[in-house]
Amino acid sequence: MRTSRSRKSKPTLAITLGDPSGIGPEVTLKALASRRIRRLANFLLIGPEWIIKQESKKLRLRVNARVIDTGNINKKDFKKGKISKESGRAALESIDKAIKLAKSKKVQGIITAPVNKESINRAGFAFPGHTEYLAKAFGVKKFVMLLVGGGLKVAVVTRHIALKDVAKRLKSSEILDTIIIVDKYLKKYFKIKNPKIGVCGLNPHAGEGGIFGKEEIKIIGPAIRSAKKMRVLVYGPVPADSAYFEALSGKFDAVISMYHDQGLIPVKTLSRNEGVNVTLGLPIPRTSPDHGTAFDIADKRIADPGSMMEAISLCAKMAHSRNS
Repeated sequence: MRTSRSRKSKPTLAITLGDPSGIGPEVTLKALASRRIRRLANFLLIGPEWIIKQESKKLRLRVNARVIDTGNINKKDFKKGKISKESGRAALESIDKAIKLAKSKKVQGIITAPVNKESINRAGFAFPGHTEYLAKAFGVKKFVMLLVGGGLKVAVVTRHIALKDVAKRLKSSEILDTIIIVDKYLKKYFKIKNPKIGVCGLNPHAGEGGIFGKEEIKIIGPAIRSAKKMRVLVYGPVPADSAYFEALSGKFDAVISMYHDQGLIPVKTLSRNEGVNVTLGLPIPRTSPDHGTAFDIADKRIADPGSMMEAISLCAKMAHSRNS
């Protein structure tokens, strides 16, 4: 007979509210209204308590989590669906609180609702993104952004940089680090004993032997050879136009892309409203729904909580795997 997990055996997960002007509060509360989600962990919901109560009332949902009130936004300054320094400051302070809880071992994982970088920057803080911010806060120098959804696990070597800068920013050492980290955490969090990893080329047809570019020969290929010497099951450079189909067919457990859109387009196409952004390399699991603040539909009560539900579910799974 299967018994439900006791409160003590469940991991405690922090959920940051994200930008309160966006759909973060809505999708978070909708996700926590699910019995399937509630039974996975104990939750600490971090953000302005009055906004959580207001959103709960609008949605006619109970708050099924302990709330940690950051008390950092005034009702008079608050506007739904708008970029503002007040909302940016509130979002960042919620993240900082979650980091403190993680460092003091009061939570075993963090789920972050979406933020707006412009709002945070208007508040006077340089914020490159959750991934980089969390890595710096935990003192981690080697980390990877992994997207999970639609049957794919896709990591990117470069993240939020202009496309014109990708080729000159690629380094064999960073590609190798990405391969090693992905291999490690596929084993740790996803329990894949011998992960098979496909590495995309940068250029069309993976350079076609140098005809369309030499990055595959000079930068990507050496990283793959080094990983093979470390007994990682890695393949490539694989033409990006076929790598994801091969992954879906079972040839690869994960794909490593050279730049942001090369990796995110297939995941977001296949997993609309279900994709999850994962940061690998941190001392605890961190996940996030793979969408933005969606100011255009904020306060309309039509936001789909699917991606947030998947982010919570995956974080709970990773927290259990970490301790098993």
